[in-house]
Parts: sequence; C-alpha cells; structure tokens
Amino acid sequence: MNPSKPTIALVAGEASGDLLGGALIDELRQRYPDAKFVGIGGRRMRAAGMDTWWDSEELAVFGLFEVLSHFPRLYKIRRELKQRLRALKPDLFIGIDAPDFNLGLEIGLRRSGIRTVQYVSPTVWAWRQKRVKKIARAADLVLCLFPFEPDFYRGHQVSATYVGHPMADQIAQDIDPAAARNLLGIETPGTVVALLPGSRGGEVSRLAEPMIEAARIIAAEREDVRFISAMANARARSLFEAAMEQSGSPAIQLVDDDPRSVIAAADVVMVASGTAALETLLINRPMVVCYRLAASTYHLAKSLRLIKTDSVSLPNILANEKLVPELIQHDANGGQLAQETLQLLTDRDRRDSLKKRFAELHTQLQCNASKKAAEAVCALLNQHR
Repeated sequence: MNPSKPTIALVAGEASGDLLGGALIDELRQRYPDAKFVGIGGRRMRAAGMDTWWDSEELAVFGLFEVLSHFPRLYKIRRELKQRLRALKPDLFIGIDAPDFNLGLEIGLRRSGIRTVQYVSPTVWAWRQKRVKKIARAADLVLCLFPFEPDFYRGHQVSATYVGHPMADQIAQDIDPAAARNLLGIETPGTVVALLPGSRGGEVSRLAEPMIEAARIIAAEREDVRFISAMANARARSLFEAAMEQSGSPAIQLVDDDPRSVIAAADVVMVASGTAALETLLINRPMVVCYRLAASTYHLAKSLRLIKTDSVSLPNILANEKLVPELIQHDANGGQLAQETLQLLTDRDRRDSLKKRFAELHTQLQCNASKKAAEAVCALLNQHR
C-alpha cells in the first residue's frame, strides 16, 4: 500500500447507500487527497470522485424471491466485480448496506487477502439472525449506524463500532414547514399529507395503490388536505403514475429527487419502512409506517420465524416502544392508512408528543458519523500497512 495513495473499492446497493458512500469518500479524501475510489455507486459517489463500474440501481432488489428472480444478473455482476477487484488488489473493500450482495463478495475478497468493511449492519438483530456467522467470515470490521448494534456483535465475536447515522448530522431538527412549502410551490395555509412509497421498484409497486387509496379516502373527508409524494427515481415515478391512472387518484403533486422537502412540508407522512422512516423522524414529522413484502417472501418469513422483533420501523426500534403506527402486509391497505393518518391529523397532543421523542432520538444519533466512519477505516488501513 502507498500510504498517501490507497486504492479503496466500495459497493453501494441503492440510493441511501450512495448517500452514505458519498459522505464517506468526502471524509476519506480529506485524509488521502490522492486516494483512488472504484466500484459500484450512484450520483453522490460519482460526485465525490469515485470511478463507478456499475450504477447502484443495478442492485436495488428487495425480498427473498425477488432476489431469486434477478439472481442470474446479480451473480454475473458480482462475478465480474470480484475478478476486477482481485486483479486490482485494492487496499480495502467497503460494502455499504446491500448485505445479500456484499457479504458473499467480502468473503471471497477477504480470502484473497483484502481487508473488508461492512458499512451498515444487516438487521441480524431483527431478521435472519443466523447471518451473523456469515458476517463474521465476511468483515474485518462492521460500522454500525445504531447504538444497540455493537452489543449484539460482541456476543458473536465480530469486530463492530458505532459511528452514528450521517443523516442525523446532515438534517436540521424540525425544518421550517413554511420554507419547504414555499420551495415546492405549496400555499402555506392548509394541511399537507406526504406519501413516500420507497425507492425500490418492488416496494413502490406494492405500496403505491394503498397510499393512493388512502389519499382518496382522506380527500373525501377533508377538503383542506393537499397531497405530495416523493419520487426516488424515474422507475419509482413510472410505477406510481401508473397506479394513479388505474385507481382514480386525487390530485397528488409528484416531486423528484427531494424527499426531505416533501417530508418537511407535511403535517403527517405515510412512509415505507426503512431509511425514509428514519429520515421522517430526523426531520421531525409524525408518520404512519407501512411495510409490504411479496406474498411468497412474507409467508416464508413467517413460517420459518425469521423475524425476531415486534417492530419493523426504525423509530419504534430505536425508541424501544410503539411510537408510530405500523401497518404490515395486509394491514397496509388504503382504509387503515387513511384511518391512522386522520387520527394523527386530528390529535395535536399526540403529534406534539411524537415530536418531542423524535428530537431526543435525533440528538442520540448525532455523532459526526461520516468522520467517525472515516477514522475507523483509516485505522484499519494503517493496521494493514
């Protein structure tokens, strides 16, 4: 390794991973101005100077059976990537989230003598806990976003460190809704409900219809409510527009590439479980979380008892209490989404209570995360050297 010019390979599997990777590269660049970054990433990582061999959208697949249907394509990408990395021999490989793709890749690279980092712990504490054995074989170090995760790994002899979540550092608490509405061209008076159906094609196709149906029910009851929806990418927009055409949708303003303004403009948010729910917590908006897997994946997970927690949403898991409503699988329908959203709109005390707890959780997650992650990566590089 050239101490001042390390080569670092990274793989980010979707939009949230691309944001994490971009911020991490920025921090590493301050320490190694001449470092070379290569691998799989999106717009944010390219903007940070990474040479992206494939776009991160190639890996944006979710669910056991959905992954199986894309397996030949994903397998080909991983095989070609592994060959290129073995020939390149980078000083370090960093897999960002995307555990189904990254962990197997990390095992092979680690056997070749390449140090490996898994940035973002798989949710082994909640789902498919036996994966921890695979993680132990895959990663020299796991960088954890949440404070309870290293304790889990210590019990399984996996080196892990808590770095915090970069979004908690980036997002100001309780962004002014009037400013966000002005940015989006929304008149300040009135009530706004935001719809965030996710970024992956599978989850958008499963959540668009119930969210749109909920909006139709709310619009029939409350004429003062305006609806906006964040479109994560062109594929998500296409799927959502198709669902709007099929279901007799009320007027919904679609906003591309700016989910934070959409969330900040809202009084209540209907949101897919995952990173968007955490983003909603950090922006400090009341929410109703919904979660749907493909029917085959859901039934398999239930029958094999693969899910180990009572909650699926990060706000509830972080708080260790039922802070926000969770509508899972068949309960994630238009009627129940509308009911929970209307209850939040009419219960000011509950909204105020949620905002107080969200602010506390936001403070807990603020750790200058990208800097801490970069410091941990540098320590591993120096140890290797």
